[in-house]
Amino acid sequence: MSLVLSSGALQAAAGCGGHGDPATMLVSTNWLAEHLKDPDLVLIGVGTAESYGKGHIPGAVLLTLAEVSAKGVPLTLELPPMGDLAETFRGKGVSDQSRIVIYTMESSIQSTTRVYLTLDAMGLARNTSLLNGGFNLWKAEGREVTTAVPAVRRGNVQPCEQHDIVVEAGYVRSSVHHSGIGIVDARLPAFYSGEQIPNGQRAGHIPGAANVPFNSLVDEQGKLKSKEAITALFTAAGIKSGDQVVSYCHIGQQATVVYFAARYLGYDARLYDGSWQDWSAHQEFPVETTLPH
Repeated sequence: MSLVLSSGALQAAAGCGGHGDPATMLVSTNWLAEHLKDPDLVLIGVGTAESYGKGHIPGAVLLTLAEVSAKGVPLTLELPPMGDLAETFRGKGVSDQSRIVIYTMESSIQSTTRVYLTLDAMGLARNTSLLNGGFNLWKAEGREVTTAVPAVRRGNVQPCEQHDIVVEAGYVRSSVHHSGIGIVDARLPAFYSGEQIPNGQRAGHIPGAANVPFNSLVDEQGKLKSKEAITALFTAAGIKSGDQVVSYCHIGQQATVVYFAARYLGYDARLYDGSWQDWSAHQEFPVETTLPH
C-alpha cells in the first residue's frame, strides 16, 4: 500500500524534531517588544496564577509547572506523556509553526528552562526562545504590563518526541567516571558537599559529579551569562569540548538551567529527570561527599 502525504505533511515531517539553534535560544526584551504583534507568536508566562493576575506582558498566556508535570507518579517533577503535553500546549495556542517565547514571571529562570526542556522533548525547541531577563527585566525597563487575559485560539501542535534529552538512573550509574560524559550537579554547594541534607534523603552527590550551581549561570539581572563566562564555569568544572553533559539537581528543575546552558554552548546535553530524589532513594547507589573528615 502506498502512502501519499500532502505538501504540508511533508514539510512537517521534514522539520520534525531537532534541538534549538543557539542563535535563537534567547531573545532580548527589545526583540520581543518589536514582535509582540506577530501573528505566529505564542508568548507564555511561566509562574503562578497569582503572579500572572498581578500583571504580565501583553498577549501572554499563563503556564504553571503543574500543567507540564506528570500526575500520579512517585517523583516530583517528571515529564508527562506526549499526548498530555500536546493537549496542554494546544490549549495555550501552540501549533507546529508557532514562534514560542517563554519567560519567567518570577525570579526563577529554572522554571522557564524546565518548560524549554519540555518543548525540546516535544520536538519544538527550534521554534522556542527564552526571554533573557524575564518579566523582572521587562518591568525594570518600563515596558507595558497588563492584567488583561488574551483570548486564545486553540492550537494544533503535533509532538515529535525526542529521545536524546531525558535519561534515567541506570544510564547515569553506568556513566559515573565515564570518559566523555560530564555529570553536573546543579544544586547549591551546601547540598553538593553534603553539608546540607535534603529532607528524607542522603547527603552528598553522585560520585565524580562536578558542581555548577544553577544560579552561577545567570547575572544580577536574571539574564543568562555570556558564552565566554559559561564556558569558563564548565571548564573549571572539568567539562571538556565534545563531552556529553548530564545534569541533575533535587527534582529536575534547577538542572535544566545547566541543560539549557550546555545546549546554548553546543554541547550534547541530557537531564537526569529523577535527579537526587531518585538517586538517593536507591540505597544501593553510591554517594560521595566533599566534607572534611
